[in-house]
Amino acid sequence: MKKAVVLLSGGLDSSTCMGIAKNEGYELYALSFDYGQRHGRELESAKKIAAHFGAREHKILKIDLTQIGGSALTDENIEIPENRDTEHMADEIPVTYVPARNTILLSFALAYAEVTDADAIYIGANALDYSGYPDCRPEYYTAFEEVARLGTKRGVEDRPIEIKYPLINMTKAEIIKTGMKLGVPYELTWSCYKGGKKACGVCDSCRLRIKGFREAGYRDPLEYETDIEW
Repeated sequence: MKKAVVLLSGGLDSSTCMGIAKNEGYELYALSFDYGQRHGRELESAKKIAAHFGAREHKILKIDLTQIGGSALTDENIEIPENRDTEHMADEIPVTYVPARNTILLSFALAYAEVTDADAIYIGANALDYSGYPDCRPEYYTAFEEVARLGTKRGVEDRPIEIKYPLINMTKAEIIKTGMKLGVPYELTWSCYKGGKKACGVCDSCRLRIKGFREAGYRDPLEYETDIEW
């Protein structure tokens, strides 16, 4: 059976990506990271999502990006933006961007893929309804796939590890509709940049998620601190 490493944050996109990998017939090896983000709420969701999709393994690696800082997600002295216009979020790189995060996480995923002899790495990156992160663009993944081919044993043996980013050109609504068809349990996911019993409803991630559910014609199963009109 073909194998895939799935980068699983526990959020909406990565959980949908895992559903797609499962549907495409891969044995799943989930990889999550405790990198010093503000809360562990998403990691709890990742555990549930990995179990739901029957992942063969689920590893949570601890790396400390707070020592580097430079992001509102790893430095509590930097405020998380609120109530930004979803139509213009991608116009500038926000303070929630974690410097080189996807490059760091994909490097670990590449090592894990070599150890498990996985054929592919799935990542839920999206370049349409997104916050403007530079490592969420298709040209970045094309370049990283070449890195994977040149810098791994499998690549040298002409068995390159494929980097799959199936959500890259989907709107958030399209992602949600896809996930609904695949039975992704969105009630188990967490997208909010802030921890707590309820999602804040005002950070970039919440606003994009809410927009997506509205446009998809579904009510988000998560509870929010703010009143949301569906």
